[in-house]
Order: sequence, then C-alpha cells, then structure tokens
Amino acid sequence: MNGLMMNVPLSITAILEHAERCNPDVEIVSVTRDNPRHRYTYREAFARVRQLADSMAQWGLAQGDCIATLAWNDYRHFETYYAAACSGYVCHTINPRLFPEQLVYIINHAADRYIFLDPDFVPLAEQLAAQCPTVQGWVVLSPEAQMPATSLPGAICYETLLAAGADSFVWPALDENAACALCYTSGTTGHPKGVLYSHRSTVLHAYATLMPDAMGLSHRDVVLPIVPMFHVNAWGTPYSCPMTGAKLVFPGNRMGDGATLATLINEEGVTMSAGVPTVWLALLAHLKGSGQRVDSLQRVIVGGAACPLSVMEDFDTYGVETRVGWGMTEMSPLGSVNTSPASREKYSDEAFAKVRLKAGRPIFGVEMKIVDDHGAELPRDGVAYGSLKVRGPWVCSSYFKLEDSDAHAEPGWFETGDVATIDPQGFMAITDRTKDVIKSGGEWISSIEVENVATDHPKVAEAAVIGQYHPKWSERPLLVVVRGPNGQDLTASEMLAWFDGRIAKWWTPEAVEFVDELPHTATGKVQKVALRELFKDFSFD
Repeated sequence: MNGLMMNVPLSITAILEHAERCNPDVEIVSVTRDNPRHRYTYREAFARVRQLADSMAQWGLAQGDCIATLAWNDYRHFETYYAAACSGYVCHTINPRLFPEQLVYIINHAADRYIFLDPDFVPLAEQLAAQCPTVQGWVVLSPEAQMPATSLPGAICYETLLAAGADSFVWPALDENAACALCYTSGTTGHPKGVLYSHRSTVLHAYATLMPDAMGLSHRDVVLPIVPMFHVNAWGTPYSCPMTGAKLVFPGNRMGDGATLATLINEEGVTMSAGVPTVWLALLAHLKGSGQRVDSLQRVIVGGAACPLSVMEDFDTYGVETRVGWGMTEMSPLGSVNTSPASREKYSDEAFAKVRLKAGRPIFGVEMKIVDDHGAELPRDGVAYGSLKVRGPWVCSSYFKLEDSDAHAEPGWFETGDVATIDPQGFMAITDRTKDVIKSGGEWISSIEVENVATDHPKVAEAAVIGQYHPKWSERPLLVVVRGPNGQDLTASEMLAWFDGRIAKWWTPEAVEFVDELPHTATGKVQKVALRELFKDFSFD
C-alpha cells in the first residue's frame, strides 16, 4: 500500500518561487566591474530572471540545450543560473582557470549554444571562439555603457538582452529528473569529465546543506560564497540561500583579496562564508597585518583541499568556527562536514587537534564505506585504510556522454579515488588519493597528514609530499616546500626536525626540496602528476 501524499516535483523553479513569496526583501549584494557594491532584493532579482528567460525564449532553444557561463560570483551570474535552469536548459558553468585546450574541449563536448561571460574573460573567449562551432552567441555580463569592444561573433550586451524581455514570463513545468546544471572535473589526467546534475539532486543537496551539522544556514545568516560559482555551483549556496532566506554577498573578481573580503564581512554583517584554504590564508594575513577583526563572522566552511591546522587555530583567535568539508564535483559536491568544534569539551588539546583535521561525518543522504583491494568492506575502527566509496541521491551515476563507461568498479557505488579511514563515531579522514599512496617497506604513509604537519611550520607557505623510489624501502616520501615570506632562511634540516614527535618517525620525509611554487590544478589542488614529472630524476643519495 502506497502513502497518500502529493507528488510535487523538486525543482529549482520551486526555490525561486518560494523565495519570491517568503523572502522577497532579502538582499543580494555584489562586487562587479561596473559597480563596487550593487544591491537589490530577491524580488527584484527574480523579476530580472524572468525578463532574461523571456529574451532567451526567442532563441529557439530546446529543453536540455546547454547555456554556458564564464563568470565570477555576482548577481548577473546568479540570474543566469536561474533563467537557464528554470527554462529547462542546462546551466554549464565553465572554470576559466582550465587550460585553453580544455576549455575548447568542454565547450564542444557540451555543445554549448550561448556563453554568458564576464568582461574580464572577453580576451580569453576571443582566443577560443573560432574553435567553438556550436556557440551561436556570446553574452557579455555588462551594461551598455561599459560593453567592451570585442571581435566575438554574435556578441550581445547582457543588460540590453534582459531589457527586451518581460517579467511576466511563465515558467514551464519540468520533470524533477530533468538536467539543470553541468560541471566538468578539472581533468588532471585525460579530458575533463562532465557531471550532469538534475533538479531533484540539486534541491536535495541544497536541503542537506541547511542542516545544523552541515552549513547550518537560516534566514538569520548573511552568506559570502567565496568558492566560485563556476565550480560545483558554489557548493550549492546560490540555491540554499534563497531556499532559507539568507542574505547573499558576492565578491566578484575580488574573491582572493583579503582586504576586500574583510570589508565585505564587516560592512555587510557576514555570518558564514565558504572557500578553499588559500582564500582564508589571504584573509588571515590581512587581518594580522591590519589589526582588523571580523566580529560578525561566526563560521567558515573550508574545502577543496586539506585545511592546515594553523588556519583553524588562527580563526579560533577571532572567535570564528572552522568547519572542514569534503566532497567532489561528482557529489554536487558536499559529502561530509566536521563539526567537532561544537564538542570541544570532549577532547584533550592533542585529541582535538587531530579530530578537527578529519573530513567529518557524512551528512544524511550520503553513504560511505571503505574497501580493500578485493572490494571487501573494512571496519570502521579509525585504523583500517581503504578505498573510499560513496552513494546517494546527489552522487554521480555516470559521466555526461560517457554513460556506457565503467564509472564504478562496484555497481551502485561511486569510486572516489580517495584512501580514507572511518572511525566508530563516523568521522572520515582522507589519508591520500589512490594514485598518490606512498608505501614504504610495505606500510602506508599518509601524504596528507605529513603535508598538514609541514604547513603548520611558521616558515612554510605550502607543502606537498610525493613518493620516490628508494632502493631499500621501495618508496620513501619526498617533501617539496614553498617557503613563506619569513622563511627564506628555512633549511632542510630545520624542516625535517619539525616532524620530531609530530608524526611517526618512519613517516618523516627522507629529503626536502624547496621550490618557488607548486603546480596546481584549475581548482587550486596540488597537481602531483606534474610534481612527480618535475622530480622524475630525483634520487635519495
């Protein structure tokens, strides 16, 4: 016997309509090239979204066609998100930090029909346009007065396009399983792969992020999404904030500027923000140098890369709670969040330092397990290491236009490529990537844990560990270090001495090499394939 409940589709359109009805006067604030502090309300935003959708309807597109964006975090990008998805198109967010050949590949692979781009990216688009035959027009996110001169074929001014539409546009009825957004992985090996999100998966993911032990958002929050809208939908904040009525503050192209971030936090009363560790390093450096505080800020979500303990402890001094999050493009992206600071009194100082570095516990909707090389599930004892697999309603089942590929070694589970432990309380800790595992004398070494300890050194800006051939132990860890501003006198012996008492003796790197910078992927992660290539001729003497 089935339940007698209504079957109402879960859709992004429903989020829009809810915000219009229940949160119409909540503000959206943006930094843009043409306005240092644009502000309007959800009511005004979604009226403009209807105008944009009405204008786009004249293009003769079919449902499922891709509308791409190449843009920063601001209100026009936000409008494009909703106009595309609620019209039945797919909003394909493009990461401008990808290599040009990767950009051409994903534009053509997605068969993008129109691309909405920030004026900052017009020169880049001009280099790509001739190689993108499916693109019918390039919409520059600018008012007419600031519209840049461009050789882009079919260039359209955004505000001119929008003004031609009517805000009485009626949204089409959409199936909740219809595609709404597309994001490509950064493609560290081979071509980037497309992850195609549905309305249903996006709404469920947004719901999950609102939970107290996730991002904990409410209508009392003012949210600053520093994580880019061009990468995994800014971790869902463009959907979760309208859903709950939180004020949005978009930093535009100033997302990496510590002074701008501090000003926005203080002047707009930001209570929560989300971003990768590098942006927090920039903000904290500014705060230390200027003497400023960020008293409205209550918590930050850190993801995308391992968060150094020093960042968390620095935020402690400002009364800001740091929550480590973990996920993947293939997971929409949120999988787990570490809310251990809420239980600080349960731990000794040493134990707390260890537990807060973990990736946290899975949020409801995400199921995790670790398996051995034969696929057998391993115990959740915090000791066993294994390949991490996940499943859930917002986890990728196959890649876009690669539906027949073997995306999963085990049907119904997604192979993350991470090596992890899970403890009896459900805390998951990433210890390595499967392809980056270091086995020395037959025993595992966690490169991530070694890197975390290394970056806690006050003279270190960034560090990475790779496994190198060793004649006795098969592999030993090589530590590659970028010195910090005050670390020009840092020596290899001083660096190695730092590990004494902080990690197992046999985990201590065999050698240290200093470089000016580490190679990074388009999403800011250390590119260890390139690092191994750089040190391919290195040998332990």
